[in-house]
Amino acid sequence: MTILEAHHDPALHAAIRALAAERKAVILAHNYERPEVQDVADYVGDSLGLSREAAATDADVIVFCGVHFMAETAAILSPHKTVLLPDMAAGCSLAATIDADQLRAWKAEHPGAVVVSYVNTTAEVKAESDYCCTSGNAVDVINAIPVEQDILFLPDMFLGAHVRRITGRENIHVWMGECHVHAGIDPEHINRTRSQHPGAEFLIHPECGCATSVVEAVSAGAIAKEGAQILSTEGMIRRPAQSDSDTFIIATEIGILHRLRRENPTKHFIAANDRAQCAYMKVTTLPKVLGALQRMEHRITVPDDIAARARTAIERMVAIGGTPATSPFGPDDPGE
Repeated sequence: MTILEAHHDPALHAAIRALAAERKAVILAHNYERPEVQDVADYVGDSLGLSREAAATDADVIVFCGVHFMAETAAILSPHKTVLLPDMAAGCSLAATIDADQLRAWKAEHPGAVVVSYVNTTAEVKAESDYCCTSGNAVDVINAIPVEQDILFLPDMFLGAHVRRITGRENIHVWMGECHVHAGIDPEHINRTRSQHPGAEFLIHPECGCATSVVEAVSAGAIAKEGAQILSTEGMIRRPAQSDSDTFIIATEIGILHRLRRENPTKHFIAANDRAQCAYMKVTTLPKVLGALQRMEHRITVPDDIAARARTAIERMVAIGGTPATSPFGPDDPGE
């Protein structure tokens, strides 16, 4: 049984929905969660989309089926709401590559530099940052900063290399961090998969770090850009219906295949590498979601001083969104 096979339990699903209504809770699920967790959620999306839902919801409780830094972001944007993470083991290998002490030391080496942190970072790191960004709006954020200004970009070295290449700016210093899923989506494997399916479109959604190496490889020329589309979540979901192609190679964490297949049942989707899955995203299960609602655990809070400093960087990320300039190899798409 693969991790993509949904473990349907109608009774458990119904119990979760009933208790969510009783608790006045909204359930948010990332695209990379298990299929059955996506199916029980009120909203499914990427980290930027879910951040916006967390900020806008009028629910009393937010059950965040994602990873820890995402729940922290929800707590920062909705400080008066109860934010629950069903499993505290839902961490992020990319976020773990830098902590606040390391960032402060790096800043001391580059006084006056502007700090741009990929959203896959802890609240404490965000609090030390001037901007957060997503893979979709990273180029926009960099372009909003004066060209003579030194920039510290962290923690994803692949996204950092891509941004340096696209903007042409040499004064971007890049932290050497990476996601543990990166190794599962490499240019050699992608080129082999594309050669096996020559008529397939190649769709890249570089959310959560696991496909930023692909974005960097396309911009570097290691992967042919012809037929490649760098898309937001919704752009990726819409593209199959807009395309004459019936086969699509997907370069991102395999959890998104569930939503693609559900919303485009007549199309065929192939993972660029079926081993490209985030173990942290898969720790959340339906019993854990129900347990979170029953016991109101595990509550995620962020100290007020850290939250206040992180909020500015996060709100800039949410406000900037993205523009077509962030997807130079694909159609006009915000790239969330």
